[in-house]
Amino acid sequence: MSALAMTLPLSERIARTDPTKFRQLHGPHAGAGTMSFGSLYETEALTTNLLFLHRGVIPSKSGIGQHFHNQCEEMFVILDGEAQFTIDGRTSLLKGPVGVPCRMGHSHGIYNASEEPVQWLNVNVGMSKVYDSFDLGDPCTDVRLDAIPQFISMRLDRGLLLPVEGMDGGKGTVQYRRALQPTVFMTTWAYIDHLVVLPGASVGSRKLENLSEMYYVMSGHGQITVDGQTAGVAAGFGIPVEVGQERMLQSIDQELEVMIVGVARDMAAKAKMMAIKPL
Repeated sequence: MSALAMTLPLSERIARTDPTKFRQLHGPHAGAGTMSFGSLYETEALTTNLLFLHRGVIPSKSGIGQHFHNQCEEMFVILDGEAQFTIDGRTSLLKGPVGVPCRMGHSHGIYNASEEPVQWLNVNVGMSKVYDSFDLGDPCTDVRLDAIPQFISMRLDRGLLLPVEGMDGGKGTVQYRRALQPTVFMTTWAYIDHLVVLPGASVGSRKLENLSEMYYVMSGHGQITVDGQTAGVAAGFGIPVEVGQERMLQSIDQELEVMIVGVARDMAAKAKMMAIKPL
């Protein structure tokens, strides 16, 4: 996060999904059709190597062509519907909400073969603040579908969540699951968490000295407190929490469902988190 951004009130650091501000992309990465696209955060959002958090809509018979990332890792998430995900030339149809990470040095693409638009989210973390890509010219439309995905994926399925009482010293019951472990990623990307704060419950204050987090509100509304500042949040909001900042979450009168992206300060911090010696 830039020094200027750190001085802004929390309410001004929170990003809000606004479809009226999406721009149209034609054939992204040599993909089929068009898509609507907007940026919630770019490289300046955190001091760690989160490169961006993007939000958009993939219309019917449209997608993002297969391409490589050799210095960063990216994950396409669909929040509803279904889409064909391709990793290294292997394709499977997955139903949302689901995410498929593309590890550094591998290729990926996505295609919406259905008749309905798909709500899309994209997260990218790099080895540095530099983004790279190499297009293959493959729209991923003429594919053979594998019944069992031959790649890593995560389901943001509430049925997989486990109850946690008094999380981080908070009150009441929340539902939680680590959807992707740090071993999945080759960069400083540390994890993806799925959390539902039940009505009237809260997640207590916690400070991470070597990790930053990016929160994306999937549904519901509630409040987040970061370093003593409190702001209301709702579906489609993004909230950055910098390394060393203290945060607390609470719902009010309905559930608050969030996806959390954890990014380590550096590889040594990630190795420490994984309880192994850094190389």
